[in-house]
Amino acid sequence: MPHSRHPAPTPARKRILVVDDEASIRKVLQALLQREGHLVDLASNGAEAIEALGHQGYELVITDLRMPGIDGMELLGHCAHHLPGLPVIVITAHGTVDTAVEALKLGAYDYITKPFEQDELRMVVGKALRREEASRGALHEDAAGRRTIIGRTSSMRQVYSLVEKVADSPTTVLIGGESGTGKELVARALHDQSSRSQAPFIQVNCGAIPDSLFESELFGYERGAFTGAVGSKPGRFELAHGGTLFLDEVGELPLDLQVKLLRVLQDGVFERVGGVRSITVDVRVVAATNRDLLREVKRGAFREDLYYRLNVIPVRLPPLRERVEDIPLLVEHFLRKFNSRLGKSVRGLTEDAMATLMAYRWPGNIRELENLMERSVLLADGELLGPRDLPNLGASPMADESNPDIEELGLKDYVRVYTARLERARIQEALEQDDGNVTRASRRLGISRKSLQTKMKEYGLRDS
Repeated sequence: MPHSRHPAPTPARKRILVVDDEASIRKVLQALLQREGHLVDLASNGAEAIEALGHQGYELVITDLRMPGIDGMELLGHCAHHLPGLPVIVITAHGTVDTAVEALKLGAYDYITKPFEQDELRMVVGKALRREEASRGALHEDAAGRRTIIGRTSSMRQVYSLVEKVADSPTTVLIGGESGTGKELVARALHDQSSRSQAPFIQVNCGAIPDSLFESELFGYERGAFTGAVGSKPGRFELAHGGTLFLDEVGELPLDLQVKLLRVLQDGVFERVGGVRSITVDVRVVAATNRDLLREVKRGAFREDLYYRLNVIPVRLPPLRERVEDIPLLVEHFLRKFNSRLGKSVRGLTEDAMATLMAYRWPGNIRELENLMERSVLLADGELLGPRDLPNLGASPMADESNPDIEELGLKDYVRVYTARLERARIQEALEQDDGNVTRASRRLGISRKSLQTKMKEYGLRDS
C-alpha cells in the first residue's frame, strides 16, 4: 500500500495522491507538488490507489488514464461513488476530445495531456484545492461560522455527500451514532444547507424531559389545561413552523407520545394539550439516536410504524475509533479553538502524544477528545503537548484487560497492535452489516475486494 514518510499535514499543506504506472512521471509530479509544500503519496496503478483512498484522506487525486488493471476511468468512477466532492485531475498522453468529455462526465475536475507545462499543472492543482476547501467550508460551518464538522475519511465524505443531497428536501432524516459523534452538527448542517435556513432550528432533547411534560413541550397547551397553566403556550412544533425540529435521542420518547408524533409526521396536524382546535404546521423533522431503534422495535419499546416513518433517510455517524485518521485534523481544530478562548499558544503535539491519541479507543468520541484538548491546553506549560499532558490516556487506551502495557511493547509496536485491532474490528463490523458479503463490505470500507480478502485472511476472519 502507498505510504508517506511525511508528518501529518499542517493547515498550509494538502495531501495529494498521484497515480501513474510510469515511475518517471510519478517522480516528476511528486517533486513538483512537494516544492509547492504539499504532501504526496504515490500509487503505480488503480488498485493501489483505491487501497490508499480507503486508509487515508486526500484533498486531491491526480491520475493517469491508461494503466494496466484498474485504469483511470475506473478509479474516477470509484471516487465519484465513494468519495463525492474529492477533486480528480486526469493526465494522459492519449488525450482526445472523446476521452476528455467522458472523464468530465464521470466527475473529473480537469483534464491535462502529456507533456504538460508545469505552470499549467500548478494552476489547475491550485484551483482544484481551493474548490475542495471551499466546498468543505460551506458544509462544515453554520451561518455564524461557529459549528464545524471535521473529517476527510471516506466514511465522513459519504456523510457530507448525503447531507448535500437531502438537505433541501422535506424528507425526515434519522441520524444514528454513539454519543459524542456529532449528531447535532449534522442536524444543523441539514438545516443550514436547506431553504429553511432562515427559519427556526428548534432542538428537543427527548432524554431530558420528564414523561409527564413531553406532550406539552412538543405540542404546547391551552390555558387551564392543567394546574399551573395560567396561560396558553405554543409547543416546539409551533415554534419550528417553517423550519426544522431536531428530536435528539428520539428513542427516549414514551410509547403513548410516539402515536401522536406519528400523526404529526404523516399529516402535519396536532392539538395543544387541553385544546380542541387542530393546528397545522410545516416542519421538517430530523431525529437522532444512540440506540439501535430496530432492536427497540423488536422488544416492543419503539413503534415499528414510527421507526420506518423516521428512518426515511438514515445517516450513520461513525465512532471516532473508526476514523482515527481524522484525529490530527480534530486536534488542530481544537488547538485553535482553545488557544483563542484560553489565551494560550500551544502549537501542536509531540509524535508520542499524537500516537497515544490515535491508539486510544475514545468511548466518548469527539466530545471526549474536545474535553481532553481543553483540559490539556489550559494546563499546558509549553508550546508542545506530550504524553504526560494527556491525563487518563497513557495507562489504558483500550477497554480490554488483556491488552499489554505500553512500556512492554514500546510505542511503535503499541500503536501498530492497537491500530490493527481497530482495523480488524472495523472489517468485522462491515462484514456483519452486509451479512458476510465481501463485495458489499469492500465497497462500504472503500477498498478493493482483493484487499479485503487479504485483510480477512490476515485477521482470521475468513471462516466467520
